[in-house]
Amino acid sequence: MEQYVEFLSNHPMLTMAWLAIATILIFTTVKNRFSSVQAIGTQELTMLVNREEGVVVDIRADKDFRNGHIFGSKHLTAEKINANDLASLEKYKDKPIIVVCAAGMTAIKAANQLAKAGFAKVSYLKGGLSAWQTANLPVSK
Repeated sequence: MEQYVEFLSNHPMLTMAWLAIATILIFTTVKNRFSSVQAIGTQELTMLVNREEGVVVDIRADKDFRNGHIFGSKHLTAEKINANDLASLEKYKDKPIIVVCAAGMTAIKAANQLAKAGFAKVSYLKGGLSAWQTANLPVSK
């Protein structure tokens, strides 16, 4: 134990960096655990759509959506979600909503906004459409 204390006192920068990283990991883990929006994989997305009539919402640009999207997905740009223009999704308020973007990064923000707007069960596809295509799942044009 004395070696740990000696190491920590001799290397304050490493100690602070380690504490910062540990704090960030704990914070993000707790935040994700209690978040109303969950990350799901391709298999969970398929199960939600097939078993619970889930709705896939693609938030990519029009051009990207036309080049290929998950079959049956609704197109709603991130700008419309930011502006709370959600009229096209109102009838799906009680169904599972899965938000999809290109790589899974921008979908998190859109999914949080949908949850705040009162949608009951919102999640996003981990890895976005890239993960869907990597899993060799069908894309509609």
